[in-house]
Amino acid sequence: MDGSLAERVDYQALVLPYARSPDQDAPRPVRHPVVIVGAGPVGLAAAIDLAQQGIRVVLLDEDDRLSTGSRAICFAKRTLEIFDRLGCGGRMVGQGITWNRGKVFFREEPVYSFDLLPEAGHRRPAFINLQQYYVEGFLLERARALPLIDLRWKNRVTGLQPQGDGVLLEIETPEGGYRLQADWLVAADGTRSPVRRAMGLESKGQTFRDRFLIADVRMDAPFPAERWFWFDPPFHPNHSVLLHQQPDGVWRIDFQLGWDADPVAERQPERVIPRVRALLGPKVRFDLEWVSVYTFSCLRMERFRHGRVLFAGDSAHGVSPFGARGANGGVQDAENLAWKLALVVQGQAPASLLDSYDAERVQAADENILNSTRSTDFITPKNEASRAFRDAALGLARDCAFARRLVNSGRLSLPSTYRDSPLNTLDAEAFDGPMQPGAPAADAPVRAGGEEGWFLAQIEHGGFTLLCFGEAAPEDLPGIGGSPLRPLLVVPAGAAPGKAAGLPVIEDAGGLLALRYDARPGTTYLLRPDQHVAARWRRFDPALVHAALARATGQG
Repeated sequence: MDGSLAERVDYQALVLPYARSPDQDAPRPVRHPVVIVGAGPVGLAAAIDLAQQGIRVVLLDEDDRLSTGSRAICFAKRTLEIFDRLGCGGRMVGQGITWNRGKVFFREEPVYSFDLLPEAGHRRPAFINLQQYYVEGFLLERARALPLIDLRWKNRVTGLQPQGDGVLLEIETPEGGYRLQADWLVAADGTRSPVRRAMGLESKGQTFRDRFLIADVRMDAPFPAERWFWFDPPFHPNHSVLLHQQPDGVWRIDFQLGWDADPVAERQPERVIPRVRALLGPKVRFDLEWVSVYTFSCLRMERFRHGRVLFAGDSAHGVSPFGARGANGGVQDAENLAWKLALVVQGQAPASLLDSYDAERVQAADENILNSTRSTDFITPKNEASRAFRDAALGLARDCAFARRLVNSGRLSLPSTYRDSPLNTLDAEAFDGPMQPGAPAADAPVRAGGEEGWFLAQIEHGGFTLLCFGEAAPEDLPGIGGSPLRPLLVVPAGAAPGKAAGLPVIEDAGGLLALRYDARPGTTYLLRPDQHVAARWRRFDPALVHAALARATGQG
């Protein structure tokens, strides 16, 4: 479906019909390799990723609609790169509002502006703003195009029983209950996760004593496509306000309310409209599209893997909305989990590989929670001393660069580097730059088959990639235990590779790829299926690559 047609779909009015499954008439519970609970962005992304790798998936959701209201709207560059690999990144960017810049205000004065993607040579922007129902709608249409995904609406999990080799699920539908078995169960069923509750597990953390009002406002506004954040503005004194543009002429405005605000009363139009009018002035016409009041928490489960049950997204961890870390972190959970689970299901890796999902994504959740907590503490100071520090930092930030580093209006989402992952092979030689083992691979412009393109698009296939820099292909390329390993030769722009021998070749257009990977002839990288670096060397050595691939698949 092209972008123009997508604009005509009213995803909030879409009703997704219940359909009876043959499993409901089976004499005994039917067994499936993977069952995912929750068809939000995380569950849909995981299902698509697994299906693209040849894994059959049953995806259950208790509802028959997509999300109501804009909800998560900020989707980061790394998440867009994941959506590219899932086959719908272009639609997301085409529909979304692209932005790289933001501005911070203190009272009525601008303090400073920032650019989240100051360098050129990236396919995707730092962020797009796109209502969650669009994201779910695009992912849903991609999922429907994949025959390996069995998507079942109005199928509510009411109980489960972990077993030695799987999980037995109790499911309720409009036509009664049935049972099915899963070799592996992925719980992507949100903050109030029924799966987590059925297992007697919980998330622990901190709930902040403050409330915020979200107002989605449709208007013709004079604001640019930037993130604007006000501290103590004259139109909302002693509180904070955040403004974002969304598609379709809709703007998201977040108003800090304070802990004593009545969450029911504050949602009423007679309370919301004066707040919006104070911001916009008397001449701007607007309509309210969606209103919500929320209290936020930073919390997580102790572990994300419990035997054959794996938790992802909000079911595993939660953060405050400042920094856009919730949905982005959840989609990155799905990316991390899918390739590992696919290898395990296919018998190409031991089940213990999934312990690395827990280790890596718990680390990522802790990073997000730490940044989210610091942002929330700065935005909503808890005492007079904290407020004095905050206001002093804001007062200095206009003229003093050092003070800008202290201002925290929401440290925006960045992908995690798994520095301590058990899947990494540590550097044995010196490298410069951020492309260390565990880091997400950086993009760069390339030429492939004579066509202009992007590096990450060359490694979207889902297997491991052996990235070789030089003008000749290395010999004796290794394989291991059936695990997919695709070599890729990178040559300087305009070079004629000497011994490609049928090897896929890309040209480093402009030399940015070699620069970002600190590469010279002979440099070799092993990239994981989720486009994170597993290992790197200054020369190709089959034995070293073989050992690193074994380690990265949990067999080392």
